[in-house]
Amino acid sequence: MPQKEKAPQPAGARKPKTARAKTPKAARRKDAKPAAQEKALLLSSVVAYEGPLFRVLHDKLIEPGGKRSERDVIRHNGSVVVLAVDHGKNKRNPWIVVERQYRHAANQFLWELPAGKLDPGEDPLAGAQRELEEETGYRAKKWKPFVEYYASPGFLGESMKVFLAEGLTPGHPHPEDDEEIELRLVKLSDVVKMIEKGKILDGKTLTSVLLFARQLEKKHKK
Repeated sequence: MPQKEKAPQPAGARKPKTARAKTPKAARRKDAKPAAQEKALLLSSVVAYEGPLFRVLHDKLIEPGGKRSERDVIRHNGSVVVLAVDHGKNKRNPWIVVERQYRHAANQFLWELPAGKLDPGEDPLAGAQRELEEETGYRAKKWKPFVEYYASPGFLGESMKVFLAEGLTPGHPHPEDDEEIELRLVKLSDVVKMIEKGKILDGKTLTSVLLFARQLEKKHKK
């Protein structure tokens, strides 16, 4: 059959508008993204090794992106680090409490901030106060959380919680039997120089001291 011709549109006539479904404002934003699954779905977890400090698990899981994988993970109760600061007479360049001790995993002596593992269920602040007194003898009047980080999250689940300790009072250290610690008070500027010269290799010390130095510099520029 012959096709019917469309009737000509009058001059100036507008085409009828097609109704569009309303889109929520959030979906129209350019930066709006669908909510992603935040955690992996754990299918199985087997203890491959367990010792006094940590345990090693072999996990089978589905990652947030949907990929199946297997991971060997070291699980740990977590550790605390103490950035103990003695402002003394120079608030721009305070003294920092540092230790030197042998670390077999690194096969050398390392300069570090005081630190230690948390006992199961132990409050992090209480653990930090305990470690500072045990390793250095110092007590502090003022404590506050400083920074938290994971040293090697590819396989190590240990969280490092750093506390800033100020208003120091000296005392007598009583380290554990297997700890031989050389204690020093070093100016912040000298600790930074040690870092720049590669004389400090410990991650918790690098992270904490450099962040503190940056914050202190900003504070005194105001």
